[in-house]
Amino acid sequence: MAANNPQGERPLLVFVHGFLGSTDDWSSVVAKFTGYPRLLLDLPGHGKSVHVPCAGFDEACAAIDTAIQETLLAQRFSDTYPICLVGYSLGARLLMYFLTEYQHRKTGADNRALIAHQIPNSSITDSVLTNHPIIGLVIEGGNFGIADLSQRKIRLQADQVWAARFKNENIVDVLVDWYQQPVFSSLNHEQRQLLIAKRSVNLGGKLSEMMDATSLGRQPYLLDSVQQLHFSSGRQPLFISGEQDKKFTKLAQSSNIEHCIIEQAGHNVHKEHPKAFAAALLEYLNTPY
Repeated sequence: MAANNPQGERPLLVFVHGFLGSTDDWSSVVAKFTGYPRLLLDLPGHGKSVHVPCAGFDEACAAIDTAIQETLLAQRFSDTYPICLVGYSLGARLLMYFLTEYQHRKTGADNRALIAHQIPNSSITDSVLTNHPIIGLVIEGGNFGIADLSQRKIRLQADQVWAARFKNENIVDVLVDWYQQPVFSSLNHEQRQLLIAKRSVNLGGKLSEMMDATSLGRQPYLLDSVQQLHFSSGRQPLFISGEQDKKFTKLAQSSNIEHCIIEQAGHNVHKEHPKAFAAALLEYLNTPY
């Protein structure tokens, strides 16, 4: 987790990476937001949170929730300091769940127990969503879920095959196949090799746990709920996709959600074109509603 002190009342920008990633993935983007307080989170099983367990979506969101609250307390932000959430791929899926399914249970006893579990001996027993206004959500290449239950089951089985490979095989061999998936078709050979080298530092067993726990096959279909999100600023969510990412561009176009397409970019826009991604985020933050 990395954070910066606030300047004025600009919102706290919370960045959540995707599967296999870490806080470092956002470095080129956050460098363009030095005037904003920023929080970069490592998901369970990744980066500095590699040994943080995760049994499912609620536990992953509780980890996000408490990490944000720890930062707010440590930096002495006001109790109503505004927050904007930015997520890529798995990070985007978790944030959509966070603001829909998880939020619906934020004041329940089960949720308070989850939060308390994440920070032993802490006085934090409620969700950041209770008081702090969420003023925006940026979804980069995030899947809303699978509506058809039979297709959801098939996806879970496919993800469990990947999870078993990450657990039992040499991680480099698995990553070679991972980056051959159609969603990464915009990458050239050199880009793939660089990603394989960078991601091979991850622990296969931890990746396996996270993949199974947060499989798209375990995720509820969230589109209807995300379409209903209206933040305190009057904003609605923004979906960012790369022009060359045909799957997620089509998904966004059919979602009836505000959509920004970044030219000459693939699935991972913020890494491929950080300047354009930052410009889209800044426009989203500065657009009056």
